[in-house]
Amino acid sequence: MTLPQALAFGVIALMMIAFVVEKLRYDLVAVLSLLIAVGVGIVPFEKAFSGFSDDIVIIVASALIVSAGVARSGVVDLAIKRFFPNLSSFHAQLALLVGVVTILSAFIKNIGALAIMMPVAFQFAKKSGRSPSRYLMPMAFAALLGGLMTQIGTSPNIVVSRLRAEFGGEPFTMFDFTPVGAILAGIGFLFLLLFNRLVPTRTAQGGSLNETLENETYSAEAIVAEQSPMNGRELREVLSLGDGEVIATGVLRGVSRRAPFPDLTLKAGDTLLLEGPPAALDRLVAGARLTIPAANASGQASPAGDLAAIEVSVSVNSGLIGVSAREIALLNNYGISLLAINRQGQRLSDRTADITIRAGDLLLLQGTRRSLPGFLQDFGLLPLAERAILLGTPRNVWVPLAILGLAMIVTAFGWVPVPVAFFAAAVMMVVFRELPLADVYKSVDGPILVMLAALIPVSDSLRTTGATDLIAHWLGSVASGLPAYGALAILLVTTMAVTPFLNNAATVLVMGPIAASFATELDYRPEAFLMAVAIGAACDFLTPIGHQCNTLVMGPGGYRFSDYARLGLPLSLMISAASIPALLWVWPIH
Repeated sequence: MTLPQALAFGVIALMMIAFVVEKLRYDLVAVLSLLIAVGVGIVPFEKAFSGFSDDIVIIVASALIVSAGVARSGVVDLAIKRFFPNLSSFHAQLALLVGVVTILSAFIKNIGALAIMMPVAFQFAKKSGRSPSRYLMPMAFAALLGGLMTQIGTSPNIVVSRLRAEFGGEPFTMFDFTPVGAILAGIGFLFLLLFNRLVPTRTAQGGSLNETLENETYSAEAIVAEQSPMNGRELREVLSLGDGEVIATGVLRGVSRRAPFPDLTLKAGDTLLLEGPPAALDRLVAGARLTIPAANASGQASPAGDLAAIEVSVSVNSGLIGVSAREIALLNNYGISLLAINRQGQRLSDRTADITIRAGDLLLLQGTRRSLPGFLQDFGLLPLAERAILLGTPRNVWVPLAILGLAMIVTAFGWVPVPVAFFAAAVMMVVFRELPLADVYKSVDGPILVMLAALIPVSDSLRTTGATDLIAHWLGSVASGLPAYGALAILLVTTMAVTPFLNNAATVLVMGPIAASFATELDYRPEAFLMAVAIGAACDFLTPIGHQCNTLVMGPGGYRFSDYARLGLPLSLMISAASIPALLWVWPIH
């Protein structure tokens, strides 16, 4: 073993210990590991920041943006309410999510399948009061398992197919992977349902003021439009769209005020006085196609991304104290709309524009980015958090799905590389105004991307120093004296152990020739050995860094580095144990 190889193993070992101990946050551990690797010379200066341009970083960032666009469109809410209106059991919800992700991952990129279903998981978590962490890790693992079933399901299968053509003269076909892959996916599906208690309950890391304010209750008003599907329906049907988080404090019809009884039949022109968290209010307004009187009511066109919604606190010296939005003609005089108002501990039952503002009130204001700063300063308002413009904003629920679907089609047929396709999909979400610019940067999980970018050159030092060749030599000397099932097991387990530190396709390129040489030396057919390498490279259940699906759910799920092994280690052992007999049955070695 050379000094650079020893240093590479040492840096990786120290990094893994730091991840497990968790005294420092994961992104800081990754950055420090990179600096140490550069300092000892195993990562050249010119390669230190190569990870920031790596495809994996682009794919993860883009998938987060696309997922946010799909979630914001409201299509998830419509799908849940239409097809699974009463799906409240945790095991039923988990079975649906894991099953759909598994099947989708067989035919589209697994990260795309995961991105589609993540918003559904968040909705289930919100409705049931559970942590999203209970859903997200099983879904990520299901995406990896589903990719085993077809040639296009995951990159290792594509690379293995090419290697078989090089060594055997004929590549694997689309569904050659299906028999073994379906067996493993089925076993994994049952495991994830039966042993879901191994998944830790976590809270998303990096909780911000925005997240805290999500729980604040605001009062707002919305009008039943002529074209609203709730015209002629009962009030309870409208409130059901708020998932029990929104209540009605009154219904105004002409000059009269009606009591908000659940069986009250609504008519076009009715004004609903609503109370609830901003996100729930938005879901209700979007689902019922109601109109917010203040939103975008100025009639003046604004450039894309120019409008902003911001939450402010009314200071004791504010010029708004003692007046209402209607009294000072807030919209006409200042170009500012009052969308909603919060008064801690009090239920407000007047029109939003008629409520007399008091010190300490929280206001949700909408205006242009040019007009808001001056208005806040002139009236003594303290900005709390900027929000995406949701309440009262029209949205086309099918545009985000069309964007995501197009990205997955062009990648499935190999017309466009995955990072380019998903990056383009993320940009289209902004171009078609499905996601405001301010929300784009909130959707991108900075600490996760920094961790990935820093670890890529550190992990690659195993290859550049020749440490992977050392592993290959050791593996060959150990496995050559074993029977077929023993050699398959050694190959599979070693590939699983190596893949967190190499790109999974690179892992196949390193381990594939070793597998083929085993088969040649032992006078065996190579298919089972190549398939074992593909399975091991695709099934990284032990860390958040080996596959972008695991990385994608780390931030939203609030997972720690060590959480993955709690569910992933027994799953890895089960998949390893099931793979050997399945491979020998489907792909005879003689």
